[in-house]
Amino acid sequence: MRVLRAHHITKLISMVDSLLPRAATNPMGGRPVILHLNEVVGLLLFSSMVSPQKTLKGIHTWAQTFYYRRFTIPSYKSWVRKCHHALPAMLNLLERTLVNTAPLRFIDSTMLQVCKLIRADRHKITKGIAAFGKNWQGWHYGFKLHVACNPNGLLAAIYFTPANASDSQQIPKLVNDATKVAVGDGGYTASVMRRKMWREHGCLIVSPPHPKQKKQVLTDWQLKLLHARPKIECTFDYLKEHLFLVTSFPRSVNGYAVHYIRVLLSYQLIRRF
Repeated sequence: MRVLRAHHITKLISMVDSLLPRAATNPMGGRPVILHLNEVVGLLLFSSMVSPQKTLKGIHTWAQTFYYRRFTIPSYKSWVRKCHHALPAMLNLLERTLVNTAPLRFIDSTMLQVCKLIRADRHKITKGIAAFGKNWQGWHYGFKLHVACNPNGLLAAIYFTPANASDSQQIPKLVNDATKVAVGDGGYTASVMRRKMWREHGCLIVSPPHPKQKKQVLTDWQLKLLHARPKIECTFDYLKEHLFLVTSFPRSVNGYAVHYIRVLLSYQLIRRF
């Protein structure tokens, strides 16, 4: 990735404008728009590229500190409302950046806890949506992010579920007719789903054999693909440790959606450019 300077935000907003043309402002009169929706998207994405923040409050402070001359930054309350209004636009951009034609995909899931386990019973924001789930690290309360990425680490498909969802049941959301081989871990060994993916998409699911499957044959090319599977683990590490994907700060379900989508979209742009 190239070294980014402060003025590069103008090029980023120009790119957003090319993908999401601006509509006429104030067609019926009224107060002028002090910060356009595309500029909000640009600030959200550029902050993750140059100075990742954990909260919308952090991004608001960052924008006021470094870009008060370039943009008219509204109050924090108005800023949060504009960020929530920008969610459909970010979803549109994220869908456009997904590598839908990737023939080889690495698939996996990761936990997105919304609070510490000891506070799960008192957590009301995602009540009825989040759930308890368990992996090799223990119990979590929140969501699960299912991801398919290509060998370069670019996202090809994403899907959110409660934390108790089965990995193998989400394979149809991660592959399509362009997918020829999908490589996963031991959670994707369900034979029924394997046959379904082969029948519907002509996609071969490669995963490690179960320890009890002593007669299972593993070819050299399958072994090489399994050795390359940590590529998606590196993707999760970057999303969580560098872009702060896991959070407990939002105070609404839409707030969680804004946070997750802006981080994933920022990651796609970082990987591409």
